[in-house]
Amino acid sequence: PAGYKSIPIDTPNDRIIVMARLSFEDTSWVAAELNEWRSMIYTVDDTSMTYHTPVNKGRESLAYLQYIVDHYYSLPSLIIFLHSHRSGWPQAWHTDTFDYSNVESVRLLRPDFVQKNGYVNLRCMDDPGCPAEIRPFRDPPDEGREAELYYARAYQELFNTSTVPEEVGVACCSQFAVSRDQVLKRPHSDYLRFYTWVLTTDLSDETVSRIMEYSWHIIFGMDAVYCPDVYQCYREVYG
Repeated sequence: PAGYKSIPIDTPNDRIIVMARLSFEDTSWVAAELNEWRSMIYTVDDTSMTYHTPVNKGRESLAYLQYIVDHYYSLPSLIIFLHSHRSGWPQAWHTDTFDYSNVESVRLLRPDFVQKNGYVNLRCMDDPGCPAEIRPFRDPPDEGREAELYYARAYQELFNTSTVPEEVGVACCSQFAVSRDQVLKRPHSDYLRFYTWVLTTDLSDETVSRIMEYSWHIIFGMDAVYCPDVYQCYREVYG
Protein backbone atom coordinates (compact mmCIF):
# COMPACT_ATOMS: atom_id res chain seq x y z
CA PRO A 1 0.00 0.00 0.00
CA ALA A 2 1.03 3.59 -0.55
CA GLY A 3 3.12 5.03 2.20
CA TYR A 4 3.96 1.59 3.60
CA LYS A 5 7.33 1.65 5.29
CA SER A 6 9.03 -1.52 6.49
CA ILE A 7 10.65 -1.36 9.90
CA PRO A 8 13.79 -3.48 10.10
CA ILE A 9 13.97 -5.68 13.17
CA ASP A 10 17.13 -4.94 15.05
CA THR A 11 18.53 -8.34 15.92
CA PRO A 12 22.19 -7.69 16.56
CA ASN A 13 23.88 -10.81 15.28
CA ASP A 14 27.04 -9.37 16.67
CA ARG A 15 26.69 -11.06 20.04
CA ILE A 16 26.48 -14.68 21.08
CA ILE A 17 25.90 -16.95 24.05
CA VAL A 18 28.25 -19.93 24.27
CA MET A 19 27.23 -22.85 26.45
CA ALA A 20 28.06 -26.45 27.32
CA ARG A 21 25.24 -28.92 27.95
CA LEU A 22 24.83 -32.59 28.77
CA SER A 23 22.50 -34.40 26.39
CA PHE A 24 19.69 -34.65 28.96
CA GLU A 25 19.73 -30.91 29.75
CA ASP A 26 17.03 -28.72 28.21
CA THR A 27 18.52 -25.49 26.91
CA SER A 28 15.55 -24.43 24.78
CA TRP A 29 15.10 -21.46 27.14
CA VAL A 30 18.04 -19.72 25.46
CA ALA A 31 16.36 -19.38 22.05
CA ALA A 32 12.92 -18.87 23.62
CA GLU A 33 13.81 -16.14 26.11
CA LEU A 34 17.02 -14.63 24.75
CA ASN A 35 16.14 -14.65 21.07
CA GLU A 36 17.90 -11.35 20.43
CA TRP A 37 21.14 -13.25 21.00
CA ARG A 38 22.66 -15.86 18.76
CA SER A 39 23.74 -18.98 20.62
CA MET A 40 26.15 -21.84 20.18
CA ILE A 41 25.41 -24.70 22.55
CA TYR A 42 27.88 -27.56 22.64
CA THR A 43 26.73 -31.00 23.74
CA VAL A 44 29.67 -32.47 25.61
CA ASP A 45 28.57 -36.11 25.83
CA ASP A 46 27.14 -36.85 22.37
CA THR A 47 29.37 -36.43 19.32
CA SER A 48 26.43 -37.00 16.96
CA MET A 49 25.07 -33.54 17.82
CA THR A 50 25.83 -30.71 15.38
CA TYR A 51 27.81 -28.76 17.97
CA HIS A 52 29.81 -31.00 20.27
CA THR A 53 33.16 -31.40 21.96
CA PRO A 54 35.32 -34.42 21.14
CA VAL A 55 35.07 -35.68 24.74
CA ASN A 56 33.34 -34.68 27.97
CA LYS A 57 36.24 -33.13 29.88
CA GLY A 58 36.65 -30.20 32.23
CA ARG A 59 32.90 -29.53 32.39
CA GLU A 60 32.28 -26.25 30.51
CA SER A 61 35.96 -25.59 29.76
CA LEU A 62 36.32 -27.54 26.54
CA ALA A 63 33.15 -26.07 25.01
CA TYR A 64 34.20 -22.50 25.82
CA LEU A 65 37.61 -23.04 24.26
CA GLN A 66 36.20 -24.99 21.32
CA TYR A 67 34.17 -21.91 20.38
CA ILE A 68 37.16 -19.56 20.52
CA VAL A 69 39.51 -21.92 18.68
CA ASP A 70 36.94 -22.53 15.92
CA HIS A 71 35.70 -18.95 15.54
CA TYR A 72 38.77 -16.88 16.46
CA TYR A 73 38.91 -15.21 13.05
CA SER A 74 35.20 -14.38 12.86
CA LEU A 75 34.18 -13.50 16.41
CA PRO A 76 31.16 -11.32 17.20
CA SER A 77 31.80 -8.17 19.22
CA LEU A 78 30.42 -9.64 22.47
CA ILE A 79 30.49 -13.20 23.80
CA ILE A 80 28.78 -14.50 26.94
CA PHE A 81 29.95 -17.83 28.34
CA LEU A 82 27.05 -19.24 30.29
CA HIS A 83 25.97 -22.38 32.14
CA SER A 84 23.10 -24.50 30.88
CA HIS A 85 20.71 -23.97 33.81
CA ARG A 86 18.16 -21.22 33.36
CA SER A 87 17.47 -20.40 37.01
CA GLY A 88 16.59 -21.67 40.46
CA TRP A 89 18.32 -23.00 43.53
CA PRO A 90 20.45 -25.02 44.05
CA GLN A 91 21.59 -25.55 40.46
CA ALA A 92 22.03 -21.83 39.77
CA TRP A 93 22.97 -20.76 43.30
CA HIS A 94 25.93 -18.77 41.99
CA THR A 95 23.82 -16.52 39.72
CA ASP A 96 23.36 -13.12 41.35
CA THR A 97 19.95 -12.09 40.03
CA PHE A 98 16.42 -12.63 41.35
CA ASP A 99 15.54 -16.34 41.29
CA TYR A 100 19.18 -16.96 40.34
CA SER A 101 18.15 -16.33 36.72
CA ASN A 102 20.63 -16.44 33.86
CA VAL A 103 17.97 -14.87 31.63
CA GLU A 104 17.95 -11.80 33.89
CA SER A 105 21.76 -11.73 34.02
CA VAL A 106 21.95 -11.55 30.25
CA ARG A 107 19.11 -9.04 29.88
CA LEU A 108 20.55 -6.69 32.49
CA LEU A 109 24.17 -6.94 31.34
CA ARG A 110 25.58 -3.65 30.09
CA PRO A 111 27.36 -4.34 26.78
CA ASP A 112 29.11 -0.97 26.86
CA PHE A 113 30.88 -1.91 30.09
CA VAL A 114 31.98 -5.27 28.65
CA GLN A 115 33.52 -3.41 25.70
CA LYS A 116 35.24 -0.95 28.02
CA ASN A 117 36.52 -3.51 30.53
CA GLY A 118 37.19 -6.37 28.11
CA TYR A 119 36.20 -9.07 30.60
CA VAL A 120 33.28 -9.09 33.02
CA ASN A 121 32.43 -11.76 35.59
CA LEU A 122 28.66 -12.25 35.67
CA ARG A 123 28.88 -12.86 39.42
CA CYS A 124 29.47 -9.79 41.57
CA MET A 125 29.13 -11.47 44.97
CA ASP A 126 32.74 -12.19 45.76
CA ASP A 127 32.31 -15.26 47.97
CA PRO A 128 33.44 -17.86 47.11
CA GLY A 129 36.52 -16.87 45.16
CA CYS A 130 37.81 -13.66 46.73
CA PRO A 131 40.09 -12.40 48.05
CA ALA A 132 42.37 -15.36 47.27
CA GLU A 133 40.66 -18.71 46.71
CA ILE A 134 43.84 -20.22 45.27
CA ARG A 135 47.18 -19.96 47.06
CA PRO A 136 49.49 -22.18 45.02
CA PHE A 137 52.26 -22.06 47.64
CA ARG A 138 50.12 -22.52 50.77
CA ASP A 139 52.32 -23.86 53.55
CA PRO A 140 51.51 -26.41 54.71
CA PRO A 141 49.50 -27.52 51.66
CA ASP A 142 45.79 -28.15 52.16
CA GLU A 143 45.16 -31.66 50.86
CA GLY A 144 41.45 -30.92 50.54
CA ARG A 145 42.11 -28.26 47.89
CA GLU A 146 42.98 -30.45 44.94
CA ALA A 147 42.86 -27.70 42.31
CA GLU A 148 45.17 -25.57 44.42
CA LEU A 149 47.67 -28.42 44.80
CA TYR A 150 47.98 -28.69 41.01
CA TYR A 151 47.47 -25.04 40.14
CA ALA A 152 51.14 -24.02 39.91
CA ARG A 153 52.01 -26.78 37.45
CA ALA A 154 48.85 -26.16 35.46
CA TYR A 155 49.47 -22.40 35.36
CA GLN A 156 52.97 -22.91 33.99
CA GLU A 157 51.68 -25.25 31.30
CA LEU A 158 48.68 -23.09 30.39
CA PHE A 159 50.54 -19.80 30.21
CA ASN A 160 53.89 -21.17 29.05
CA THR A 161 55.74 -19.44 31.87
CA SER A 162 57.90 -20.30 34.84
CA THR A 163 56.38 -17.67 37.14
CA VAL A 164 53.23 -18.38 39.15
CA PRO A 165 51.18 -15.82 41.13
CA GLU A 166 51.24 -16.15 44.93
CA GLU A 167 47.48 -15.63 45.12
CA VAL A 168 44.62 -16.03 42.66
CA GLY A 169 41.19 -14.61 43.40
CA VAL A 170 38.04 -14.00 41.38
CA ALA A 171 34.32 -14.40 42.08
CA CYS A 172 33.49 -18.00 41.29
CA CYS A 173 31.80 -20.00 38.80
CA SER A 174 32.88 -19.64 35.17
CA GLN A 175 30.12 -17.42 33.82
CA PHE A 176 31.46 -14.29 32.16
CA ALA A 177 31.31 -11.97 29.17
CA VAL A 178 34.19 -10.84 26.98
CA SER A 179 34.65 -8.49 24.07
CA ARG A 180 36.08 -9.61 20.75
CA ASP A 181 38.93 -7.13 21.18
CA GLN A 182 39.87 -8.72 24.48
CA VAL A 183 39.87 -12.24 23.03
CA LEU A 184 42.09 -11.08 20.17
CA LYS A 185 44.72 -9.71 22.54
CA ARG A 186 45.99 -13.28 22.68
CA PRO A 187 47.08 -15.16 19.56
CA HIS A 188 45.06 -18.13 18.33
CA SER A 189 47.96 -20.37 19.40
CA ASP A 190 47.34 -19.50 23.06
CA TYR A 191 43.75 -20.74 22.92
CA LEU A 192 44.86 -23.84 21.11
CA ARG A 193 47.34 -24.49 23.92
CA PHE A 194 44.63 -24.03 26.58
CA TYR A 195 42.32 -26.34 24.61
CA THR A 196 44.99 -29.01 24.20
CA TRP A 197 45.83 -28.81 27.90
CA VAL A 198 42.21 -29.42 28.92
CA LEU A 199 41.92 -32.23 26.38
CA THR A 200 45.12 -34.05 27.37
CA THR A 201 45.80 -33.38 31.05
CA ASP A 202 45.53 -36.39 33.36
CA LEU A 203 43.90 -34.33 36.13
CA SER A 204 40.32 -35.13 37.14
CA ASP A 205 37.35 -33.45 35.48
CA GLU A 206 36.50 -31.45 38.58
CA THR A 207 40.09 -30.32 39.11
CA VAL A 208 40.45 -29.22 35.49
CA SER A 209 37.24 -27.18 35.55
CA ARG A 210 38.24 -25.60 38.85
CA ILE A 211 41.69 -24.65 37.61
CA MET A 212 40.08 -23.08 34.55
CA GLU A 213 37.48 -21.36 36.74
CA TYR A 214 40.36 -19.52 38.39
CA SER A 215 42.18 -18.87 35.11
CA TRP A 216 39.56 -17.38 32.76
CA HIS A 217 40.00 -13.87 34.14
CA ILE A 218 43.77 -14.13 33.66
CA ILE A 219 43.33 -15.52 30.14
CA PHE A 220 41.24 -12.43 29.37
CA GLY A 221 43.71 -9.88 30.66
CA MET A 222 42.81 -9.29 34.31
CA ASP A 223 45.22 -9.43 37.25
CA ALA A 224 45.57 -12.73 39.11
CA VAL A 225 43.46 -11.24 41.91
CA TYR A 226 40.42 -9.61 40.30
CA CYS A 227 37.92 -8.76 43.03
CA PRO A 228 36.09 -5.51 42.28
CA ASP A 229 33.95 -3.96 44.98
CA VAL A 230 30.59 -5.78 44.99
CA TYR A 231 28.41 -2.65 44.71
CA GLN A 232 30.65 -1.08 42.10
CA CYS A 233 30.39 -4.35 40.15
CA TYR A 234 26.57 -4.33 40.27
CA ARG A 235 26.54 -0.70 39.15
CA GLU A 236 28.99 -1.15 36.27
CA VAL A 237 28.02 -4.64 35.06
CA TYR A 238 24.23 -4.43 35.50
CA GLY A 239 23.50 -0.73 35.96
